[in-house]
Amino acid sequence: MIITVATGNAHKLGEMSEINPYKEIVLQKVEGDFDPVENGETFEENAFIKAKEASLIVKGYAFADDTGLCVDYLDGAPGLHTARYAPTQEEKIKKLLKALDGVPFEKRTARFICSMVLTDKNGNIVHKTMGNIEGYIAMQAAGCGGFGYDPIFYVPEYEKTIAELPDGEKNKISHRANALIPMMKFIKENL
Repeated sequence: MIITVATGNAHKLGEMSEINPYKEIVLQKVEGDFDPVENGETFEENAFIKAKEASLIVKGYAFADDTGLCVDYLDGAPGLHTARYAPTQEEKIKKLLKALDGVPFEKRTARFICSMVLTDKNGNIVHKTMGNIEGYIAMQAAGCGGFGYDPIFYVPEYEKTIAELPDGEKNKISHRANALIPMMKFIKENL
């Protein structure tokens, strides 16, 4: 079975393919330029916008995720604006660390949230899942694995940032894994 992931991001597709425990379900990305306007007010709404557009393009099932980093001290920012917080990944990390300058470690609680939505060929919602991972924003970047904010997201159970974890470990505990595994189970059992 082939399922379309509503993304144009090959890195995200690769990560999802590694996490996917059901290898008989092959994940493929949307071909061509796929960049729908994400103007929802929640992660779930943005995931739905992408999944619906992909379903209508491929005329079949598709799912999408919308993911964000929510920092408690910053009232949930960057939140829905995680991807657009600054122009480059390096600038995003610098901006977030600057916003937390002087804030003690114990007050830097944060979570990655991942909302996934599966839609049918008509763009109707078939299933939804949500995953998260709790942690802290580190005082400085560490590690070279992962992508995005991984170098500054500290996971207390491992005493490391996500970027310091091997991909295999990250893919077991990540917010995306916590949403994707139940989504894939639903697809396997119901489609």
